[in-house]
Amino acid sequence: MDLRTVLLIILAVAAALTIVFFQYFYKNPRKGSLKIILAALRFVTLFCGLLLLINPKFVSKDYFVEKANLILLVDNSTSMEDASTTSEISQAIAQIKADDDLSERFTIHQYGFGNTITVTDSVNFNQGNTDVSNALSTLNDVFVNGTNAIVLFSDGNQTLGRDYEYINLNKNSTIYPVVVGDTTQYEDISVGLINVNKYAFLRNSFPIETSIRYHGSRPVSSTVTISINGRRVHQERVNLNSTKNSQTLNTLIEAQSVGIKTIKIEVGVLENERNTINNSKETAIEVIDEKTNVAIVSDILHPDIGSLKKSIESNEQRSVTLLKPNASQSVLEESDLIILYQPNRNFRSVYEFLKNSGTNYFTITGSKTDWNFLNRVQESFTVSGSRQPEEILPILNNAFGLFGLGEFSVDGFPPLNGTLRDIQLNKDNETVMFQQLQGVDLDKPLFAILTESNQKEAVLFGENLWRWRAQVYRNDQSFQKFDEFIGNLMVYLGSNRQRNRLELVYELVFDNANMAKIRASYFDESYQFDANADISIKVEGVDNDFSRISPMLLKGSFYEVDLTDLDAGEYNFTVTVQDENLKRSGAFRILDFNPEKQLVSANYKKLGRLAANNKGQLYFLDELEDLQSDLTSSNVLLPVQKSRDNVVSLIDFRILLGLMILSLAAEWFIRKYNGLI
Repeated sequence: MDLRTVLLIILAVAAALTIVFFQYFYKNPRKGSLKIILAALRFVTLFCGLLLLINPKFVSKDYFVEKANLILLVDNSTSMEDASTTSEISQAIAQIKADDDLSERFTIHQYGFGNTITVTDSVNFNQGNTDVSNALSTLNDVFVNGTNAIVLFSDGNQTLGRDYEYINLNKNSTIYPVVVGDTTQYEDISVGLINVNKYAFLRNSFPIETSIRYHGSRPVSSTVTISINGRRVHQERVNLNSTKNSQTLNTLIEAQSVGIKTIKIEVGVLENERNTINNSKETAIEVIDEKTNVAIVSDILHPDIGSLKKSIESNEQRSVTLLKPNASQSVLEESDLIILYQPNRNFRSVYEFLKNSGTNYFTITGSKTDWNFLNRVQESFTVSGSRQPEEILPILNNAFGLFGLGEFSVDGFPPLNGTLRDIQLNKDNETVMFQQLQGVDLDKPLFAILTESNQKEAVLFGENLWRWRAQVYRNDQSFQKFDEFIGNLMVYLGSNRQRNRLELVYELVFDNANMAKIRASYFDESYQFDANADISIKVEGVDNDFSRISPMLLKGSFYEVDLTDLDAGEYNFTVTVQDENLKRSGAFRILDFNPEKQLVSANYKKLGRLAANNKGQLYFLDELEDLQSDLTSSNVLLPVQKSRDNVVSLIDFRILLGLMILSLAAEWFIRKYNGLI
């Protein structure tokens, strides 16, 4: 108890005595023992109240010994099966735990890791990946205080996460890697990373990029073969040596049919090569046929039609068919998008088809357009007024944002032939270009997109579009900018995608089962996320009789199912929302690829650099006794004696309150009994 508190207590005694003196003794003629009893009770009350205000405390020190943390971190990945046995690692851990000197000096913890890190007391080599960096970073966050020694049992081969070699733990932590496995470096040739697009278009060529790696000292030569669904499509010879130990191959392959295609890249086995699992690797790509069929319907011949056809077909995924207005409905149904060039009365059946089918369309008007018919047959826009022909210059609307215009510009473009008419757009719209007439900017659309209904429409109020394509070529010696502009328009008008209430997110191909997860988002009728839905998924094997129905679990803003227990192969699935008529189906493939089997030699050099960066030392499994001896004799990893200050109140406030109540009650009864109240 400090001096200040003692002085306050003495002051409290003096204050209580002073108050009692003035209440009971100063100029008080009453004599006898009753006055002394009442004064004593009043003193107790006042003194207890003042003690409550002072709240005197004293500090006691507790001394204790804090041991350093000895963390046994075991690599539980499947690659450890070839490097050691579970009994061998278990015996090593048991030997450390049974060391009395270590137990006296350290608090021992055991963790296992693979994809993630967990507290464990057993060794199981069943993890499909190795993430050393995540395990070390997690321990660094958990053991913030105190001195820590991490003994890492691993072969040093990591398949996930950032490079653990460059991890630096806090200053109180030291890493002692124990190398498990064969450290002999064998001659090995392998297939490295494969880069391929997720999708390819039918009859287009898609690139495949891969690297061939070699570990060895002599020059070698081997053949690389690329196969798609078991059919060889490319073969190439590579020559490598100790200096040129990798080579990147770039190949273009034509997509010849629709569907998910398995791509297998193999490199020939070297003589006496020990690890042949990494001589091949698989990936996959989905070939899709998203060719857009565009029909240009016209009753006249015009250079614009040929210009549009060439521009649209500059992308191989689009084809153009030239039709007359009397084309049958079955022919029109084959089109994804229809361009109406200068419609007249003969287009009546075409407009009826558009109204019934909801097909998107693009209207181009000009000098041969029947305006009276056009105003009657559709409700998207109305054109009235003078029929005087005019040459109209385009003014690009820089605020247009429905689709990208790229580098397209109309500066210096020749005019289109149109008419000086009043144009009224009757639906929500965005203007791509405005009209300019004789140097005057008119607040009239020349080119507009109508956006109100699910049926997408575009309208151009002018002919001789071919002049613009020619002007682009004159400026750049290429039609590219104009063709890209028309291409972007075709992509926008050709898309009919609407938002679904049930959305799925998944990969078409999973490299291995550990990554196989499917997510779903379900929205109610107002398109608000519904967190109370009952969603299930049915997964069926294509090549076997496997079938399973599982619930999809809510995880924040989506539902998810874990399919990591599935074997390699092809699967179909259907996601169903119970009590709703909503289903979505899909397919995926799980590749038979084990990243843990790609390397057979322990990477002791990397583990050694990790130890050097974190004040530790590298050991091998047969040097376990040296590790124990070094841990026991370390001058850094010593138990530390610490003290803890315990602040305790001198008197329990409940006792003081009880004394106050008793003294006040006693004083009141005595005064009442003696008629002093």
